[in-house]
Amino acid sequence: MSGRDPFCQPRRIRRGAALTLVFASVLVAGAATGTLPQAGPKSAPGEALSGSPAGRHAEVTRAAEEAMADGKSPVEAAKRAVSRSGDRWEAVYSRGEYEEFEDALDGQYTGVGLWARSRDDGRVAVTKVREGSPAAAAGIRPGDRLRSVDGHRTDGRPVTEVVSLLRGDATGASAGTTVRLGLQRGSRTWTETLRRAQLSTDSVTVRETAGSVTVIRVDTFTKGSGDQVREAVRHAPPGGGIVLDLRGNSGGLVSEAVTAASAFLDGGLVATYGVGGEERVLHAEPGGDTTRPLVAVVDGGTMSAAELLTGAVQDRGRALVVGSRTFGKGSVQMPSRLPDGSVAELTVGHYRTPSGRGVDGRGITPDLEAGDEALQRAETVLRGLGSPS
Repeated sequence: MSGRDPFCQPRRIRRGAALTLVFASVLVAGAATGTLPQAGPKSAPGEALSGSPAGRHAEVTRAAEEAMADGKSPVEAAKRAVSRSGDRWEAVYSRGEYEEFEDALDGQYTGVGLWARSRDDGRVAVTKVREGSPAAAAGIRPGDRLRSVDGHRTDGRPVTEVVSLLRGDATGASAGTTVRLGLQRGSRTWTETLRRAQLSTDSVTVRETAGSVTVIRVDTFTKGSGDQVREAVRHAPPGGGIVLDLRGNSGGLVSEAVTAASAFLDGGLVATYGVGGEERVLHAEPGGDTTRPLVAVVDGGTMSAAELLTGAVQDRGRALVVGSRTFGKGSVQMPSRLPDGSVAELTVGHYRTPSGRGVDGRGITPDLEAGDEALQRAETVLRGLGSPS
């Protein structure tokens, strides 16, 4: 496969109109998907039935064409057709939305600079604030509770819906528009009005801890992130182990996740998936570092391409996985152009890990369960594994 692969998360979960973008845990970001393939999955004559990938696409295209002929919105008609499948990962984007989120995959996004996650009690907490962002300028800190966005309470909402509210997707908000956040720190509650900005992503960060442990955190798989992981591995201190932190990573470009897997594997299978009844495979490139001790850290926000990477290193005995069960997004969407230039993403299959495990709706169970202390547990385990021989 070349370019952007069709392992993706759609930009919108229709119920609640929530973006489930590549930055689903980063309350600032855009969607994850692939660009339009040169050729979509093909059906044999007679197979274009409603429910099959080709049949579903024909149905959605027909709805858009009929709406155009009647002078109505083809995008809205296509959305209604897609919603009938009940598949929350299928989506329809206007031409502008699709272009916007492709920019996000290239490392640009509109937002306020917050990373956050849902806690066990259903509340949403800020986990990271981007330096120089509107959120940082407002004095928001990691650990602050995000109570509301533009008057909408966040308690009990999936983080993906909070993303949509924060970005203002329902109104097509852009850089320069404002968003009102209800916050809490200890017993203090207050409201901040922030102005959204055009920001660049730093999807991969690297730091060293005591004992020559290198922590590589990947927030999302945007363009170039796979090579950044490989560079981090190459420059890690000799004899030291690696923690691969995938918590809150909601996916992105599968090609980049496969490149990241190639940093730790000497070729071989990463995942399989089916499209239109045809089984396809994703392989790591040869020459990865297979000797350093490796621990992957995951949680309920680890999704899609990040789950693919986790499953590969776990199944192949390359890494010990620490944390909590991952999200369980293992379906494959294929984007295709509609008559008015909008884009429909329809589910065409599901991927499996090297051992044949299905991820969709199940997630990946870690080898060692851990909650908020997962990173500390991972570093402790890694030191216990000792240096490679």
